[in-house]
Amino acid sequence: MIVWINGAFGAGKTSAARELIELIPNSTLFDPEVIGGALPYLLPPKRLAEVSDYQDLPIWRRLVVDTAAALHGEVGGVLVVPMTLLRQEYRDEIFGGLASRRIPVRHVVLAPDETILRERIAGRDVPPELPDGDVRVRQWSSDHIEPYRTALNGWLGTDAHRIDTSALTPYETAERLADAVRTGAASVCDIVQTPEPTAETLAAGVLLFDEQDRVLLVDPTYKAGWEFPGGVVEPGEAPARAGVREVAEETGIQLVGTPRLLVADWEPPHPPGYGGMRLLFDGGRLDSGEVHMLLPGPELRAWRFVTEDEAADLLPAVRYERLRWALRARERGATLYLEAGVPVEGATGAEGAAGAEGAAGAGGVAGAVGAGGAVGAVGVEGIDGTERAEGLDRLDG
Repeated sequence: MIVWINGAFGAGKTSAARELIELIPNSTLFDPEVIGGALPYLLPPKRLAEVSDYQDLPIWRRLVVDTAAALHGEVGGVLVVPMTLLRQEYRDEIFGGLASRRIPVRHVVLAPDETILRERIAGRDVPPELPDGDVRVRQWSSDHIEPYRTALNGWLGTDAHRIDTSALTPYETAERLADAVRTGAASVCDIVQTPEPTAETLAAGVLLFDEQDRVLLVDPTYKAGWEFPGGVVEPGEAPARAGVREVAEETGIQLVGTPRLLVADWEPPHPPGYGGMRLLFDGGRLDSGEVHMLLPGPELRAWRFVTEDEAADLLPAVRYERLRWALRARERGATLYLEAGVPVEGATGAEGAAGAEGAAGAGGVAGAVGAGGAVGAVGVEGIDGTERAEGLDRLDG
């Protein structure tokens, strides 16, 4: 388990964390500041100069997750992590990465009155070896009070268990923290994340449309960026059913029947990702009542219906190409086989959507697009327990 102590710079997180490890048996202090301190030895100065905060570097966020997981695996017990996180997307990325490693996180925010906070910042000790350190550190802390206040009045105040430390010593704060962990007042964050893959994966997404034929994109809490509703197909699960399940889990919408396959897209590995087969299904058009069900929850930060052109600004290039070809397939009643978002010329078959026939319930997903856009027949076996052949039209667009 991890106890993540959040709060503004100067809130007393590190002091309380040092006291807390004396109160929680088998606990270890992990301060992510050590990751920031190591980055000047790892990255070129030019890259470091591009950001004003180490947290804006993807490598910092990934190293925090990897180091915390490795340390937790080494020492076990409870990790106490004092670290300010004011951007929800960074919280989602880090906590989601920890959740994918089956490490629960209890999130607590130390929230003294702003007057007390400013007094603490003014009297904060600064290492004497830092040139102009007292001015820079105090200015940095003061500059982040407003973003902290915004986060506390928004997502942070909802997500974390709040402790008012205005009149508390570090030891008294640690006692409150220990009590919140012991009683469950600081509950385990409900962020959802599947384990990180260790090999190629089969994933199923579902395209849902509104009455204006715009497509639904979602912003998941467990990873950065916009995506289609969907997720990884579980072992032994039919891909179409996986897509229906993921839609229900992410949006609360229960689809009826088996959605039609639009594209099967092989995504090549790009380390640290392993790639794999990505399937997109047509979930049909939602009525206004179903649209009103779309509310942010543990898996969903936001959602929106977009046109094809608007999707180009939100999706990564390969994912957008997958969507673009899926929309063309939907228009023509076709099914396409892609590789890295590009239709494959002359393909006559792709046995085993996940790289082996029958993997995750899909065997023989195949298709072909000729140089002029001619599409061959597609056999789909195992998606809904039947085998069927679909004659496909010629695509001109």
